[in-house]
Amino acid sequence: MTDRPLTLQRPASISVPRRTLDVARGFWDLTKPGIIGLLLVTTVPTMIVAADGWPRDSFVDGLALIVLTLLGGVLTAGGANTFNQWFDRDIDAIMDRTADRPLPSGVIQPWQALVWGVFLATVGGIQLALTVNLLAALLAEAAVLFYVFIYTIWLKRSTTQNIVIGGAAGSIPPLVGWAAVTGEVTWTPFILFLVIFMWTPPHFWALALKYRDDYAKADVPMLPVVSGERETRKQLLIYSIGLVAVSLLGPLGGHLSWCYETTSAIAGAVFIYIAWQVWKEQAPPMRLFFASIAYLFVIFAAVGLDVLV
Repeated sequence: MTDRPLTLQRPASISVPRRTLDVARGFWDLTKPGIIGLLLVTTVPTMIVAADGWPRDSFVDGLALIVLTLLGGVLTAGGANTFNQWFDRDIDAIMDRTADRPLPSGVIQPWQALVWGVFLATVGGIQLALTVNLLAALLAEAAVLFYVFIYTIWLKRSTTQNIVIGGAAGSIPPLVGWAAVTGEVTWTPFILFLVIFMWTPPHFWALALKYRDDYAKADVPMLPVVSGERETRKQLLIYSIGLVAVSLLGPLGGHLSWCYETTSAIAGAVFIYIAWQVWKEQAPPMRLFFASIAYLFVIFAAVGLDVLV
């Protein structure tokens, strides 16, 4: 009897069915994580200013407060964004930009999205109330209700001012962050609220200019569809100037100083110049869109650094 060489077989790799991965990613995409990340950037610097340094005497306690506040913000915002996609699934299916979202593509069923949205928003509010404080929880839930009922259900399909008024929902994170640290809301977080409120129209209208045909096809009354591209470009410039003017009010709240003010003035001048270029059709609208993201990061980085400097 001859000995046969021993062959070692590689164990079969454990794989997750593609359908399961698609569904998991679908639930994740329903929360619009990109938008959440952008908004949460405004929360942490506000908490640092509210505490005039680190949010708690202990580094660990301060880090825990930040994490718990951000967690509640992620959950509540994710719930609101999920409901937005559940309600807009009909027009999302029409628009090329959104046709591959989880609901139009059939990856997630409408009832699953609705349950997921309600679950996230509810758990987020409860978590904030139990681990942070009641005011932070109420402000976060107010943002959810405003975004869902005022913007998504009412304004978005009825007026060109949809994104102007509806932008209030996305402006609430600084209020939540301030309330998480101090248990109250003062002028400084309200000014930061106004900064994001004024930032939202030029940010979103730049995107709407690029996808004007999509919105027209879905019969959504975005400003470029109703008033035309020229008027939208003018409004972009007007709101950009208003944004920078509001941002310069930061020190009036009594917590921000020269570091923030200098950064705000320089970043604002650049932002207005790009908006002017878009108005004069010397630059594509998406240049302002990406510049607006950078602008928001710079402004709120200056908010946090102002305390340290």
